[in-house]
Amino acid sequence: MHKRKFIVSSFYKFVYLSDSEKKKEILKRKFLDLDIKGTFILGEEGINGSFSVKSDEFEMVKRLLDKLITSDINFKTQCSSSHSFLRLKVKLKKEIVTMGEKNVYPKVTSGKYLNPDSWDDLLNKDDSIIIDTRNSYESEVGTFKNSLKTDTKNFRQFPEWVKKNKKILENKNIGIFCTGGIRCEKASSYMLKMGLRNIYQLNGGIIEYLKKTKNKNKFWKGECFVFDERVTLDENLEKGSYTQCFACRSPITKKERKSLLFKPGVSCPKCHDIKTTNQKKRYKERHKQIEIAKKKKIRHLGS
Repeated sequence: MHKRKFIVSSFYKFVYLSDSEKKKEILKRKFLDLDIKGTFILGEEGINGSFSVKSDEFEMVKRLLDKLITSDINFKTQCSSSHSFLRLKVKLKKEIVTMGEKNVYPKVTSGKYLNPDSWDDLLNKDDSIIIDTRNSYESEVGTFKNSLKTDTKNFRQFPEWVKKNKKILENKNIGIFCTGGIRCEKASSYMLKMGLRNIYQLNGGIIEYLKKTKNKNKFWKGECFVFDERVTLDENLEKGSYTQCFACRSPITKKERKSLLFKPGVSCPKCHDIKTTNQKKRYKERHKQIEIAKKKKIRHLGS
């Protein structure tokens, strides 16, 4: 067992941020002094971050964000033997999680939070509908039992899904979940705006649920997709069995990796017939350069 020298953390906070451009630059400058990698998104509506950092520097990151942003950020954490991200990015965006809808204010109104035990109770109620708010490629590797998959390619498509399915959602107890909780904040706020009621959201998302319950009731089925180098996590929050196709970013199984259509760094069975010959040539050359960089023990900029 490798020694766990790193903390992998995710967090978000919907809070009005003034001078977000200035705060972005301060964070970038301060982070350069730390061994930290990941993505931080700032905007007027708040901050959203996922990062990995040396264990002994985690408190420094917390203090910096507490001082610069707000003092009540809830950091969700796991331990790791290495960095889970390739590089550091600090971005300024209109939305800290992109839905594309105007007048949605999670800091003003959102669904009722449920802890894991209350969530399990909701899963077993006959008059409840459990909605997986994540993208289709996330849902296909794992989800809660009897959950309704939205089959959306991105979160921007969620509002349209709600409009199309509003009738079957009315007068139901609606439970929604996502990886870390942030998408549920906006999803529940939007659904309430659309006139739906009795909306509940899994507090802390799938990751916190698995961390606290160890999946004791086996209501979670499969693995959980994460947006970092681990690709998926199993129910014990250890690195899962999936890898990721560079070309289409889809999670791929061991069986799919044995397919003749799988070419490392170039294509997989899900995208082989979609990608053009020119695209495959570019991917092949890029993969070649990455392998050369690995042999020289240097980091290829695009890896």
